[in-house]
Amino acid sequence: MLGADKRRKIMAITKRTEQDKIEVVGQFKHIQVRTATIIEEDGVELSRSFHRHTVAPDADSSEESADVKAMVAQFHTDTVKAAYAKHLENSKLSEE
Repeated sequence: MLGADKRRKIMAITKRTEQDKIEVVGQFKHIQVRTATIIEEDGVELSRSFHRHTVAPDADSSEESADVKAMVAQFHTDTVKAAYAKHLENSKLSEE
């Protein structure tokens, strides 16, 4: 009856993502977002990897999280958007 004494343990492996860092940087208030992907086994973290993306003042933020949208509303003011558009236009002119 050796087999009856050994119980098979079922381990739960989960994968989740979380935005663990959102910060505003630079003159034109770019919003940098870091998303962590976490792999866990029975609640113990096995691995963590990161993906980053930036939201510029002229970017479409409709698909962003509520936290990022709130930061866009606060920092991407009309003044910042206009200054960023002027900066981009001046950059194009200087390249020609």
